[in-house]
Amino acid sequence: MNYANVVGDAFGYVRVIFAGFNGRHDEAHTLRVYKNALKIAKECPGCDMDIVSLAALMHDVDDVKLFETHNNANARYFLEGEHVDKATIEKICKAINEISFSRNNGRSPSTLEGQIVQDAVRLDSIGAIGIARVFSHEGRSYEDSIARFDQKLLLLKDLMNTPKAKEMAIERHDFMVKFLEEFKKEVE
Repeated sequence: MNYANVVGDAFGYVRVIFAGFNGRHDEAHTLRVYKNALKIAKECPGCDMDIVSLAALMHDVDDVKLFETHNNANARYFLEGEHVDKATIEKICKAINEISFSRNNGRSPSTLEGQIVQDAVRLDSIGAIGIARVFSHEGRSYEDSIARFDQKLLLLKDLMNTPKAKEMAIERHDFMVKFLEEFKKEVE
């Protein structure tokens, strides 16, 4: 099967499914995750680029914070409509299901492809983009936003699965630390 066409169609599906969403989980976030996943995957011999690409693009289409779907219904709907074989759909859904920080208590996914996508999602949670995403969360106070760094974001650098993601995370982590130092000075 030519997965290049499926990946191309997935961009359109993501655009449609996230129409009207903005902020932390939207089309722009999904595209950043996809780009990060490709950068990481290029450094991971033996990974299945098709699984990585499609899992990265589909990773939020059934997010419980956004959709009332079960069993990856939106991802399956798209993939089945593209005539992706059942075994590949299961691999993609497994990767998607294993990347969640909260659902999996910080555990690493069982497949290399899942680890790559998890790293890509985590990279989008740290650095300048991560800071912007934290403060764009409506209804969160400054205190709660700052607490989010200690509760989750500053932990992510050490939870990366792949060497490339670990390398990419260092600069983003250091940027967050500098930001927090400056922020705390300014609010004293």
